[in-house]
Amino acid sequence: MRQASVSFDPIGTITTPYRQKFAIPRQPNLVDARGQITLREDIHAPAVFKGLDNFSHLWLLFVFHQTQARGWKPAVKMPRLGGNATLGVFASRSTHRPNPVGMSVVRNLGWKQSGGTLTLNVGGVDLLCDTPILDIKPYIPYADAQSEATDTLTPAHPSHQRDVSFCDAVWLQLKDVQARYPDFIALLTGVLAQDPRPAYRQKLDDDERLYHVALYDIDVHWQVSSKKVCVQSISPFKE
Repeated sequence: MRQASVSFDPIGTITTPYRQKFAIPRQPNLVDARGQITLREDIHAPAVFKGLDNFSHLWLLFVFHQTQARGWKPAVKMPRLGGNATLGVFASRSTHRPNPVGMSVVRNLGWKQSGGTLTLNVGGVDLLCDTPILDIKPYIPYADAQSEATDTLTPAHPSHQRDVSFCDAVWLQLKDVQARYPDFIALLTGVLAQDPRPAYRQKLDDDERLYHVALYDIDVHWQVSSKKVCVQSISPFKE
């Protein structure tokens, strides 16, 4: 028998530096990206965060809103397995799911109220800007961190990181950007060090293709040369 449908209203949205899906870290806390969750008006009573400062980390449940309309398949391609290998959707963290719900563990950086707006700051986010948030739950180490858990498929550590370099002209531009976004250089370096290219191109230590990644309102142009990620130029990001 088909189950009755269930619907949820997001409790708010999160603002993050990530303006496009490309180059977002594949898991939370691989890069120190900050986010701010703004709760919707009807649940902005400070009482909802009472006791939250007792927890260093939080679970976020959210909606994969940009891929929701594409539907889902029982098996999905896994970039980390070479691009063509597949896994069952429930053995993956693919964004294409029967219900487009994701979860992330983030650092709790504290909440504040300004006027009628209640916000929560979090760190280590891997969410696209304006992602709808469904729920916030405390991360409880004794229950959530299972020391006996096994995973024979995913590498124990993130893939090898590449060195990141900047052209001289870019350094001059970055001075203005850094004044507006003090974390920009560290964030950009962390994102690019992961080598966000498609898995089949990550084997190339010299890649003539020019890639783009959007952080905040900055479009960064980069390529891989002599095993390093080289930032060639930056410009304003246009949606």
